[in-house]
Amino acid sequence: MTTDTIAAISTPPGRGGIGIVRLSGPEAAAIVPQLVRLRHPLEHGRARLVDVLEGVGDEAERIDEALVTWFQAPNSYTAEDLVEIAAHGSPVVLELLLRRALDLGARLAEPGEFTQRAFLAGRIDLTQAEAVRDLIEAQTLTQARQAASQMGGALSRRVGPVKQSLVELIAMLEAGIDFAEDDVDVAPSAEIARRIGQITLPLKALEASFARGRIVHDGLTMAIVGRPNAGKSSLFNRLVQRERAIVTAQPGTTRDLVTERISLEGIPLELVDTAGLREGLEEAEQLGIARSREALADAALVLVVLDATQPLNQEEHRLLLAVAGRPALVAINKSDLAKSDLAAAPSPAPDFAEVPTLKTSALTGEGIPELREKILALATGGASAEPGLLTSLRHHQAIAAALAAFSDAAQANAGAIPHEMILLDLYRALSALDSLTGQTTSDDILNLIFSTFCIGK
Repeated sequence: MTTDTIAAISTPPGRGGIGIVRLSGPEAAAIVPQLVRLRHPLEHGRARLVDVLEGVGDEAERIDEALVTWFQAPNSYTAEDLVEIAAHGSPVVLELLLRRALDLGARLAEPGEFTQRAFLAGRIDLTQAEAVRDLIEAQTLTQARQAASQMGGALSRRVGPVKQSLVELIAMLEAGIDFAEDDVDVAPSAEIARRIGQITLPLKALEASFARGRIVHDGLTMAIVGRPNAGKSSLFNRLVQRERAIVTAQPGTTRDLVTERISLEGIPLELVDTAGLREGLEEAEQLGIARSREALADAALVLVVLDATQPLNQEEHRLLLAVAGRPALVAINKSDLAKSDLAAAPSPAPDFAEVPTLKTSALTGEGIPELREKILALATGGASAEPGLLTSLRHHQAIAAALAAFSDAAQANAGAIPHEMILLDLYRALSALDSLTGQTTSDDILNLIFSTFCIGK
């Protein structure tokens, strides 16, 4: 732990109703009376009305009123003396307070340093620290709920019992080795195998949660593709629930990619409306079609839009062939204009029967709710929401490394390998789990994690 005092503006840049300057460290409470004029002495957990002054001494002039809240160590976010000055959100006033704090001995905080001090003081573990950043960056309520759950220790609570069981297994094997000469019973292979199986079961469930957790955290991109005038832009507008893309009866209206981010049950989804795929007649349309093919290649999900009033053409056959085996949906649009319920609607060839298909009408809204449900199911792979999801690649790699170590330990046990060698694998698993919560995390990883925070957080 460091012993200096740090200071930073904790609210976003710009003007607002309120702006906060935060100080943390042993001199925080001593610096504040030199920054502002206190009307009442500081008291832990109580907000005090103060005057923000320009200048020093008798010639100091009040330029603002503010609220100062002091949190006395160790009962603060950082476990140090922490002071927050909530003034009006004028950049000039906030800059004045910060510069004077630095002149009085404070140091400008590094990105994420307040949260890093909370971690180093043991107030939070590493997964909770990372959740602070996730909550700040959340763009949907589901992302915010997931981050809040992780800040509350949901992931740590799932890992904790596993680590405890692992430590007990390690202790049992160590005891058998240390006291072998004293006739202490060594655990039989069957008991070791049973315990390893019990430990890995919840870890496998946790690893499986990454399928949904990654999507909740990062979101996905879905390209909407098809022939010109099939209704791609109209479906795009239906999904974003506003007239975002230009829609006309003239084929080839969309010449460039149109993107919009939406939320489906809290899953961030970036929709990409593309130019109709055909042999372009103009250079601008040809460029748009080239970008459409790039978007098709890059997208995690694909929505192929077919025209219910037209038979499949050669380009659509090639398109269906391109999405075979990928996460894709087929929407047979303009179903309201089809001459009959089924006869006029195009049907993908038998080779593409595995691609889910449904009828839609962008004009009447028919099939749009079902389309949203199918997109959500395709995005999540059917994985259900649960507390303590793995949302970070770093977390997933730690769990995967632990499972690999347990697998090696199980194989060694089955092969009657000496317990000393099995312990090497078990300690490797323990190290992987420790890196998840931060007990054995290197300084390089810590610096990388906290450098992605904003200053003042």
